[in-house]
Amino acid sequence: MSGSCLHRPFLAALVALLAAAPGCSGPDASEVEAKRPKKSIFKQRTQEVGEFDAKAGKQLSDSKIKVTSPLLAGLEAYGPAAEKVTKLAITHHLNIYNALHDRYPKDHDEFMREIIKKNNLQLPKLPYGNTYEYDVANHKLVVVKGTSKSKK
Repeated sequence: MSGSCLHRPFLAALVALLAAAPGCSGPDASEVEAKRPKKSIFKQRTQEVGEFDAKAGKQLSDSKIKVTSPLLAGLEAYGPAAEKVTKLAITHHLNIYNALHDRYPKDHDEFMREIIKKNNLQLPKLPYGNTYEYDVANHKLVVVKGTSKSKK
């Protein structure tokens, strides 16, 4: 018994020494915070849909998946996939509205009120500053390419 009593203080001192050793501690909180993405768009939703003006010269997204890195393929596909699914859902709601009312929404306000708000549609936020806009003339949702962090 006296042998195990002598080992306890030794083990406690060894554990304390190893815990205090340089290089064994984790990174500073400021380093972790600097590396952490500021705000993820995943699982974020919006009901913001602007009015599309064809004369404004905005560049539209083609919603095609362009993979530049096999390791990031899933992340690179998120934006275009979200665009396609959202466009299909809005087209479906517009077709139902057309079938019930024998016309499409006459303007952006009616689109927002009768399609987005009435159905409580929550559209996924898009990466790269891309935004949703409603094209009243063609009765469809378009995605306008953003200006921030544009993809090559």
